[in-house]
Amino acid sequence: MILKALKKQIKWPWWPLLPLYPYGQRKTIFKELIPNKVWCFDQLQGTYYVAIPIRLIVAKVNGGLMLFNPLPPTEELLNSLKRLEDLHGPVKSIVLPTASGLEHKIPLPFLLRFFPDAKIWICPGQWSFPLNLPLEWIGIPKNRTNILFADGLPHKECCDWITLGPLDIGPGRFQEISCFHKLSNSLLVTDALVAIASSPPEIFDFDPTPLLFHARDRGDMPLEDSDDIRRKGWSRIVLFASFLRPKYLDIPSLSYVLKNAFKRDLFKPKAHFGLYPFDWKDGWETSTKEILGEKKPKIQIAPVIERLVFPRAKIAFSDWLNELKKIKTMKWLISSHYSSLVVFSQKDLNILIRDIKSRKWAIDSENWGFLGWLDKKLLKLRVVPKDPLRKFRD
Repeated sequence: MILKALKKQIKWPWWPLLPLYPYGQRKTIFKELIPNKVWCFDQLQGTYYVAIPIRLIVAKVNGGLMLFNPLPPTEELLNSLKRLEDLHGPVKSIVLPTASGLEHKIPLPFLLRFFPDAKIWICPGQWSFPLNLPLEWIGIPKNRTNILFADGLPHKECCDWITLGPLDIGPGRFQEISCFHKLSNSLLVTDALVAIASSPPEIFDFDPTPLLFHARDRGDMPLEDSDDIRRKGWSRIVLFASFLRPKYLDIPSLSYVLKNAFKRDLFKPKAHFGLYPFDWKDGWETSTKEILGEKKPKIQIAPVIERLVFPRAKIAFSDWLNELKKIKTMKWLISSHYSSLVVFSQKDLNILIRDIKSRKWAIDSENWGFLGWLDKKLLKLRVVPKDPLRKFRD
């Protein structure tokens, strides 16, 4: 009975609209980040067990709450939100601050049904893939929807809004609008910056299978569990998510994959029936040093974003960082992926800016090789433009 009740609370029946792991069962972890000012709801999302946290941020505003970056509204998530409303007032606004983020856009129509009095604010230039549908067709009502900047800005008394982009990325635009929440001195972002720690996030405690799956070297190896195994699996997941195909990863032949699959002890869906199409080469651990923070989460632009979104638009990212330099009271970074609350003062921002200025941008070697190949292929096919800023400059 208890298990059945739990499954009901974490059920997400609309997962086929974006069929990503963990599909129809979305466990949510609720945390208070800054007492009485900022909270978050974490879920997992990924492909082939390459799963990372995805986060709905809740911020205190005058008279109630602001939801930043929607997530699937499971019963578990809504129950916790209701308790927050009882303590801090109603949800006043729901913000979709990115033009392209399907993982936040698809849950929005379902989330807003539970808050009929909340105002909806969305980033300009919304688009969808593979079909670019009107907002009304995907369930976002025109009469409740406001466009950030064009229709004003929400909660200006306690929030400053800073845009990153827009950029032309071919099928649509990349634009992300970050929020500086003055009540907590926190910068709220979607994908612009992430902070990655060497230890796996708490959300994996509910089901560590993705960590155990990727910690193995062959498909016939059992899914064993320990702290070291979890850290190993997390390191590999981060490499996957950051570089898609890092330097020390090969794809073995189909015959090799099948040879190690379908063993009796692993003949079950959770182990993907022993199908494990990866071959990690010796030395892969050295690759994690550039993206994982050992003592504290490492703040960075995600490599996949730098190499595929900003390879020819470093100036746009630098302009955004320079706008952040104007915020003298900034203390925290809260991203919608990886680590939640991390220290991010002007000192930390200046360190990040110096790092970006001193190193090569969007390189093609080492772990970045596959991303570089993919970007060049998309350029050759004219899927992405050579000058992503031209369309908006003109």
